Amino acid sequence: MIVEYIINIIIQFMSYLGYFGLFILMTLESMIAPIPSEVVMPFAGFLIADGKFTWIMVLVFSSLGSLFGSLLSYWIGLFGGRKFILKFGKYLFLDEGHLRWSEDFFNKHGEKTIFISRFIPIVRHLISIPAGIGRMHLKKFILYTVLGASIWNMFLVYLGFKLKQRWELIHEYSSQLDIIAGIILILIIGYIIYKHLKHKGYKQNSL
Repeated sequence: MIVEYIINIIIQFMSYLGYFGLFILMTLESMIAPIPSEVVMPFAGFLIADGKFTWIMVLVFSSLGSLFGSLLSYWIGLFGGRKFILKFGKYLFLDEGHLRWSEDFFNKHGEKTIFISRFIPIVRHLISIPAGIGRMHLKKFILYTVLGASIWNMFLVYLGFKLKQRWELIHEYSSQLDIIAGIILILIIGYIIYKHLKHKGYKQNSL
């Protein structure tokens, strides 16, 4: 019932506001709002097939929306997240050491982490905040956010374009894709942690 309500809101929003509605929805989608791109972008693809939207304008407004929402979350992490951890982190077993680890992680693995996260549901809504906390280089953050978001968005648009009136099927079957993507992400993170611990152990043994 809630899902159907959200879908109806998305349809009405984009039908009335057009590209600006697409921009707003993708801005919210890139933050914590429960706006699934698996609904927004396939519907945009349907509107292209129906002659109401164009490919280039959908690419531009969806990418800008994804970037703007991600930047807002990045700045929240950069200016608010660090202060929060320094002040209240002790109650969550977090300290400056964790901040330094976060900075080191995003300096070394930020590009691929941000890029891959754009394909993972839930993760893509949240990853920008720890990227800000970790002080990831802003230009790199923007570049890999736009690359990842654009590829994911246009993939969904293409599916919606091909399915036309049946575009909602994409959302119905998205859970299977989410599971596969989640497994891949876990494997990648596990590998990164393994390499980090292995390298750390090697450095300690060499001392």
